Amino acid sequence: MSNVAPIVSKLYCSSSQTVLGVRKRPHVVNGGGFVVTDCRTQKVVFKVDGCGIHGKKEELILRDGDGEPLLLMRRKGGMVEALSIYKKWKGYSINYEGLQKLVFSLKEPGNSCLVKNKGIRIAIEPGSVSNKSWDFEIRGYFPDKHCSIVDTRGNIVAQVGINKEVEKLMENKDLYHVVVKPGMDQAFVFGVIATLDYIYGESTYC
Repeated sequence: MSNVAPIVSKLYCSSSQTVLGVRKRPHVVNGGGFVVTDCRTQKVVFKVDGCGIHGKKEELILRDGDGEPLLLMRRKGGMVEALSIYKKWKGYSINYEGLQKLVFSLKEPGNSCLVKNKGIRIAIEPGSVSNKSWDFEIRGYFPDKHCSIVDTRGNIVAQVGINKEVEKLMENKDLYHVVVKPGMDQAFVFGVIATLDYIYGESTYC
C-alpha cells in the first residue's frame, strides 16, 4: 500500500502500519466529536468537531493535533437532493489561507442507517483515480465498530475495531481503534470516519 498517493497530505501518510485510538467527546465540548490519539506515542493526531454547539448542522471539521482545520465535511442539500435516493457528503481540504478544495465525496444510501453490510462508496475528487465510479468502499457496520475501508481491488486500507481488553473496562463504546495501513492518508480515513459517525447519529450528530 506504500504506493498510494496522498489524498489530503503526505504529512499524514506513514510508511508503517499505525494504530490510532478514538475517544468520543461529550456534546458540551466543541459540539461533541472525538479525539484521535496515536496508540504508540499517546500523541493527539486529530480532533473532530461535531455540530452540537457552535457548528452548523450536517457540517463537521477535522483538525490536526494543534487544532488547525484540515478537512470540512458537509452534506449537500437542495431540490435535486430531495428527489435523489442518495444523500451526498463532500469533504474539502482547507489550506492555511482557509481556501477549500474538494477531495472526496461519499454517497449515503437512503435509510442505510438501518441496513447492515450495505456498502457505502467513496469517490476521490476531482475525477476518480480508478476506472470505476468509486475508489473506496465501507464494508461492515460502523455502529458495531466492526468495519473496513477497502480499495477497488478489495485491499483493506483501514480497519475499525474495538480492543477487547478496553471493552471489558468500559461501560460504553466511547473508545475504539482504527488500524491504518502503510501509505494510506490518515486524514482522509478520519474524514470518512467522522462522516460515518454523523450518518449513524453518534458523537458528532446534533
